[in-house]
Amino acid sequence: MQDDKNLSDIDIEDQTIIENKELSIWEALIPVVILMLMLAYNIFLADGEALGEYSNQFILLLGAAVAAIVGFFNKVRFQIMMKEVWENLRSVFVPIMILFLVGALAGTWLVSGVIPAMVYYGLQVLSPSIFLPASVIICAVISIATGSSWTTSATVGIALIGIGSALGIPTGMIAGAAISGAYFGDKMSPLSDTTNLAPAMAGTDLFTHIRYMALTTIPTIIITLIAFSVMSMTIDTTGTADLSSLLISIENTFNIAPMLFIVPLVVIALILLKTKPLIALGVGVILAAVFAFIFQPAILDSLGDSKLGATVNAILTDTQIVTDNEKLNDLFAAGGMKGMIWTILLICCAMFFGGIMDAIGALARITKVLLSFATTVFGLFASTVISCLGLNTIASDQYLAIVIPGKMFKQAYKDKGLAPENLSRTLEDSGTVTSVLIPWNTCGAYQSSVLGVSVADYFVYAIFNWLSPFMTLTYAALNIKIKQLTSNTK
Repeated sequence: MQDDKNLSDIDIEDQTIIENKELSIWEALIPVVILMLMLAYNIFLADGEALGEYSNQFILLLGAAVAAIVGFFNKVRFQIMMKEVWENLRSVFVPIMILFLVGALAGTWLVSGVIPAMVYYGLQVLSPSIFLPASVIICAVISIATGSSWTTSATVGIALIGIGSALGIPTGMIAGAAISGAYFGDKMSPLSDTTNLAPAMAGTDLFTHIRYMALTTIPTIIITLIAFSVMSMTIDTTGTADLSSLLISIENTFNIAPMLFIVPLVVIALILLKTKPLIALGVGVILAAVFAFIFQPAILDSLGDSKLGATVNAILTDTQIVTDNEKLNDLFAAGGMKGMIWTILLICCAMFFGGIMDAIGALARITKVLLSFATTVFGLFASTVISCLGLNTIASDQYLAIVIPGKMFKQAYKDKGLAPENLSRTLEDSGTVTSVLIPWNTCGAYQSSVLGVSVADYFVYAIFNWLSPFMTLTYAALNIKIKQLTSNTK
């Protein structure tokens, strides 16, 4: 593979789902059913650690082993299975490199003060009269900066719950606003693992995916903001939103200056100029590292024996910046490249499972059944949405809700002459954001626990999350911005 290739150029584009006429639908479903049962046991009965920290990864490998056994019974050679696994792994080489850069970017943006500056200026827009829409915006900005809806909710989300409760605002509304903003940012951030994963599965590149996803995501967040603005007018608030302690803590820890925004603005400019992801993110890492030396020398001194060593450490591994406010300490932490290992291993294991399922003809058989209900373009979009929702419910993991439908439906979109970004957008609009609406899904369980608000209480108010799949289906039904394949990409 050449270094000058984008995600859209790599071999994932050329992969096809292998057919096996001897395989029945029931045989094809055996690995899927066993995989779902193992995942359900892991989530419900073993607190997600039946096989340790990497339980989901091991379960995917066990599912792959079951699929291989089914393949052996249907006379599929081991060499063919391994060939498909290798093709799958090779196809995600660039996405994996991007994920490593994402981890490096998170670390350098933290030690340079970029992320703290975003938090600092974002918190200052709070006002009791516009608390709910402001909460959406603040969480969106911070989630875009960090690429993590979980981190946003666990830090600023908790603070917003406390402040809003003191103002007399129902906690379900506050949680819904925070989650809506956090998942908007998660979807639109190039730092987000799911935002990298969806285009990798569909066969398009990261920034094409983000630009195309904006067509449905921006109208959805606008409707969400309007709804929360109306809610703000209907509730009485008391007290004041005192954020002075948070702001003082940030000021005491970091050198906050508007010039720090040069770093994200440069990256955004490179994205708009259609610079290749590896280059754009690499520039962001290098520029942030330089800014760390200029603006945060005290931070670097506190993190290591030398400024260079502290910067390299931020790129590669865990970094924790301690402030005098415990609420900020979780936010001002990054895992560097090391923090991406869990996600990268999950992708590799998913590629292993998908490769063997593909080699034995299971994906083709299952897809054929699903696609029998998708005779129109709208039916194809609807089948994708239903598959993502079903996997979020059954598998309890948003990553699997992106990986499996992405693999199954990729060729179908191509056969109907649809550009791959249609699939990647639908995966995000229905896979990423709905995970938080299911109580037993890892995302729903996490958000409910962290915010102290049950899924039932915030479900209705997580407007952005449940509206997103409806928006993508509306676009499909009305044929709005449904991009076709050009002649040279078919």
